[in-house]
Amino acid sequence: MSFDAEYLAVVFNSTLRQMTPILYVALGSVFCNRVYIFNIGLEGMMLTGAFFAIVANYYTGSVFMSLIVAMISSMTIAFIAGIFMVKFHGAMLVVGIAINVLMSGLTTFLMQVIFGLKGAFVSTDLKSLPKINTDFLSSFPILKLMFNSLTYLDLFAFILAVILYLVLFKTVVGLRIRSVGINAEAVESFGISSDYIKISMIVFSGLLSGVAGCLLTMSGVTMFAENITAGRGFIAMAAGALGGAHPLGVVVSSAFFGFAQSLGNMLQNSKLGAELTMSFPYLATIIGLVFYNYFTQKREKKFFK
Repeated sequence: MSFDAEYLAVVFNSTLRQMTPILYVALGSVFCNRVYIFNIGLEGMMLTGAFFAIVANYYTGSVFMSLIVAMISSMTIAFIAGIFMVKFHGAMLVVGIAINVLMSGLTTFLMQVIFGLKGAFVSTDLKSLPKINTDFLSSFPILKLMFNSLTYLDLFAFILAVILYLVLFKTVVGLRIRSVGINAEAVESFGISSDYIKISMIVFSGLLSGVAGCLLTMSGVTMFAENITAGRGFIAMAAGALGGAHPLGVVVSSAFFGFAQSLGNMLQNSKLGAELTMSFPYLATIIGLVFYNYFTQKREKKFFK
């Protein structure tokens, strides 16, 4: 295996494509964390968006409608989760796990009902997300290789991270969101409903999870497979924590996990066993959280000395 410039460019390109679905969900996790909501149901919301994007794609042939349906379906599941978490004061962990298990089983069942198939659904009638034209980089083959086959949703993920940073830290809306996480009672005293903000943030995380699900199933090979998210929602939660619940911080942490997934895929044809290479993203999650907890505790000890 030759680690030349072309190989590194391919790894970079693969990292971008692997990280953007995680980044979308991680950005949603940031806003949940800011209002003190532990939304473990992001995996199920992402899976919902992935499935209904393919359903809409198959019946309408429209990429735009697929994206809209993916967002609406995930937002609906997120709204239900938000009602149970906030209004009914359900245990967040229990509600999140229930959402994940429900959508895992429901999408598998609906795939058999709608498409009459088990395992995976692929069709030549499905349309993929439009790719960014990189012909202007033809004079720079390495750069073209680095940014080849990226969709507009991939590019928008980075723009969105900057926009959400500005919203969260430079606007009144962002101040209210952060205030709910710090002291919900104080926010209520100003006549602002903290429950409304909390549910809104859960629904917003559902919207971004729907975008991530659409990107996952329609960016490369346009298809849906049972549990296609493969733990990416949980990895995105880890990226949100590792990024310090900061929109720009999660770009870096998502890139770390995207690189781990890319590296695992690239090394599948090596002498390393497939079982080992496929575990790279999950090993990276564990390692990342261990270091995050270590440095967090170290910083807290210095603060209280």
